[in-house]
Amino acid sequence: MDMQTNFLDRLFESGLLIETGVDGLYGRSGQFEDVIAAFERLIDRFGGADGAEAMRFPPGMNRAFFETSGYMKSFPQLAGTVHSFCGDELDHMSLLKCMEVGEDWTKDQEATDIVLTPAACYPLYPTVARRGALPMSGKLFDLQSYCFRHEPSKDPARQQLFRMREYVCMGTERHVTDFRQSWMDRGVEMMKLVGLDVTIDIANDPFFGRAGKMLANNQRDQNLKFELLIPITSVTKPTACMSFNYHQDAFGTKWGLNLEDGSVAHTACVGFGLERIALALFHTHGLDVKHWPEEVRKVLWG
Repeated sequence: MDMQTNFLDRLFESGLLIETGVDGLYGRSGQFEDVIAAFERLIDRFGGADGAEAMRFPPGMNRAFFETSGYMKSFPQLAGTVHSFCGDELDHMSLLKCMEVGEDWTKDQEATDIVLTPAACYPLYPTVARRGALPMSGKLFDLQSYCFRHEPSKDPARQQLFRMREYVCMGTERHVTDFRQSWMDRGVEMMKLVGLDVTIDIANDPFFGRAGKMLANNQRDQNLKFELLIPITSVTKPTACMSFNYHQDAFGTKWGLNLEDGSVAHTACVGFGLERIALALFHTHGLDVKHWPEEVRKVLWG
């Protein structure tokens, strides 16, 4: 039995994760949620004094905004859309007949105006753009949302619906790159406080297709993305639990995000994979938090 399946089975047996019959779609126990809540309080202790504006978006976003984002050009394999029944009574009877005989009853469903949110920051950019020019001192936002990525897996650290906590910075190039570096330093410090061994490495997003390879190479060559890696189901291939991304002026240009002097805003973000961090803690310290090292418990629960 491989490490991924073994760890997943142990999580099910302990009740920390609840099986649903779909790989990567799990319920969470109260203890699992308590660990996430405690770690979010630790995030607040590190970032709370920065003056970020908090926003919480639902796990679905405006399809028109999603289309404008260009996500489908780069990551069509990960996207999820929301479809619904829009027919009449005859269509309904046909649907029920398909279900009764085991045929595909979803074939006549129609796309709605909602898509599943792929990253917590995606609804933020059009929201801020509608406000007008950003101050020259920049702007900082605190986000958290369930996100969807269509990549079913037996690896418990690769879930299809998961929570992402993000800080997003908008401003000048110097402002946002300083922000990113400060959170890279903070991220290492935070993980050390909770007893996790980490490394930070350059990375790239999973761009699709042959053109995607060029985008990935460009992203790595320009040091636009770094990840904080923690062993969860593999020592040789540790899991990315935090990401530190510099978008240059790509989102600023796309959404019309400008500073007060008329220049295009640069953006950067730091993302915490909350389920992954919780899993890293359970993998490292054991499945019963009562037996975790006292110094780790003190950091998380005081």
